[in-house]
Amino acid sequence: MRRFFLLFVILSSSSWGAIDAYEFRTPVEEIRFHELTAELRCPKCQNQNIADSDAPIAKDLRREVHRLLIQGAADSEIIDFMVTRYGEFVLYRPQINSQTWLLWYGPYVVLGFGAIVILLIVYTRKANRRVQPGARQYELTPEERARLNALLEKDNKE
Repeated sequence: MRRFFLLFVILSSSSWGAIDAYEFRTPVEEIRFHELTAELRCPKCQNQNIADSDAPIAKDLRREVHRLLIQGAADSEIIDFMVTRYGEFVLYRPQINSQTWLLWYGPYVVLGFGAIVILLIVYTRKANRRVQPGARQYELTPEERARLNALLEKDNKE
């Protein structure tokens, strides 16, 4: 049984995974590191941040963030460095500029347009339903009136 367990541990892929160990001068630097790696997107994975990704590029980016933190760079400088190197895609929250205004404000414009359309539909339906007392919605032709009278008389006789 021990041999089987030892073989399982040796062959399991999780036992070969390396853990990144970074040293920080202060706890504040460590908190900044974790915040920055959580808000930068992995260029390879595209749906994970670099803190959670095991891709080699994510490891390189974590190493680069750590290096810049140790050198004393501000958070904005580190983010600018990553954007310059990898483009706006590396940010989970892209900056508001002429290329991303539709991304930020487009949903609100569509929502507002939809609300206006719904209000117009409701208003026109209410206006169509409102019939003033004594007012007719439509006029009958003489032939239709004669046919209606004949049907009403037939119904009254039965």
